[in-house]
Amino acid sequence: MGQWDRFLAPYKQAVDELKIKFKGMRRQYETDNINSPIEFVTGRVKPIASIYDKSLEKGLPFEPSEELARELQDIAGIRMMCQFVGDIETVVDLLRNRNDLRIVEEKDYISREKQSGYRSYHVIVEYPVQTINGEIWILAEIQIRTLAMNFWASIEHSLNYKYKGVFPDEIKLRLQRAAEAAFQLDEEMSQIRDEIQEAQAYFTEFKDSPRTHFPDGQEGGRTKR
Repeated sequence: MGQWDRFLAPYKQAVDELKIKFKGMRRQYETDNINSPIEFVTGRVKPIASIYDKSLEKGLPFEPSEELARELQDIAGIRMMCQFVGDIETVVDLLRNRNDLRIVEEKDYISREKQSGYRSYHVIVEYPVQTINGEIWILAEIQIRTLAMNFWASIEHSLNYKYKGVFPDEIKLRLQRAAEAAFQLDEEMSQIRDEIQEAQAYFTEFKDSPRTHFPDGQEGGRTKR
């Protein structure tokens, strides 16, 4: 195993463990028939190429080291998606109340979005990883955002690679407008949150029913011929 594999192994373990734990939180809400503030969870370890770019940006030697582990807070990344903006605060509170991690820093890019229009809530945590050589505490970044925010951020991330961070003025303006439109969508959906969740609960109950009754001559939404 190379030096980078050894360096990144605890981060991969942390991502796997945190994904399981956070998905478990979602299942607990479902078991109790409560609307979950967590829609779904994803995670990744930062690719070596991205670590290289970030180390250059920060003026760090590109090599596994304690300094690199301290300065790059997002080598381990978890993303938690929510349906509604109000769910984000709920998820953050859940993280604050956990005793299996320590919150180091919180960054609110929702009430104070970036100039580009980027919105998300970032929580930097220290997480203990158990290894054959003992316990290791590593930094991980947890991003909490709505589905609309995530759609915008994914598009912006792709364009950022194409333009190397220097967007043409027209693209920059359209991205800012799109970010505002996405946030307005979140705001509108929050206004009818109760109706949406009631409809989702009804659909889930109907879908999971052991005997779903269709109107005469129809099955699965299609008319028999």
